[in-house]
Amino acid sequence: MTSRATAALSVDGTRLHLQHGPIDLIVKADGEKDRAFRAAVQRFETVLHELVEELPLLRAPFSATGPRPQGAVARRMDAATTRLYDGAFLTRMAAVAGSVADEILAAMLGAAQLSRAMVNNGGDIALHLAAGTEYTVRMASVTGQDLGDIRLRAQDGIGGIATSGRHGRSFSLGIADSVTVLAQSAALADVAATLIANAVDLPDHPAITRAAANSLAPDSDLGPIPVVTGCATLPPDLRDRALRAGLARATALLDTGQISGCALFLQGAALTCGAAAPLAKVLEHA
Repeated sequence: MTSRATAALSVDGTRLHLQHGPIDLIVKADGEKDRAFRAAVQRFETVLHELVEELPLLRAPFSATGPRPQGAVARRMDAATTRLYDGAFLTRMAAVAGSVADEILAAMLGAAQLSRAMVNNGGDIALHLAAGTEYTVRMASVTGQDLGDIRLRAQDGIGGIATSGRHGRSFSLGIADSVTVLAQSAALADVAATLIANAVDLPDHPAITRAAANSLAPDSDLGPIPVVTGCATLPPDLRDRALRAGLARATALLDTGQISGCALFLQGAALTCGAAAPLAKVLEHA
């Protein structure tokens, strides 16, 4: 790989932009910000190279008994995937965005005293909140419509936020417009969002079009698995059935402590659970 990681500080000095190949991060911090930003830049320099070295294993179908990756970010991907793996098709790439965010945040916290810090990797966010601090997550639809806010407090123990769905950066097996998950880490939230979004589905329904993932992107880690390419407007009963299928998956993860909350969106309707439940009151009056 010949390209190099780049780092740019915003004019007001409040945000750090890190970019290397497909990885694009926005970093913010309150506290010893300069020290934290330096640590983030230093750690980011080799992240992509480390991932590329193990890419065949990271893209391979997950196996609980197979070989394990060695790089720091790859190990985060492996840990999150192992924790949530239930036998369905999954690769460690489901955790890549969240794991990168977690790794950069860990480097910052290891180098500086911070009251709040956030590493946003294309919408998948690693979050640090010291005692007495809070962070507001603003929900938006794929068209930019404001869907309400979720306020997170330090005592909630939420360190990661991730969003998946058929309108995101990656392919989806389900029809959810978006699914946002709150969890202990961004890596866990990333994998959980993928699994829940996949579960929002109406198998074999004619309103849904699909194509093999590798027919759309030859190097996709999903190979020939059919992914959603379109979904016509559904009648309310079918829309709600698909959402409830996703909510059942989310509730199972919530009940076992794997996630802290979830908000699911499909064609103007939404369901929530756990720490995202207060959002339901906003949605009822939207």
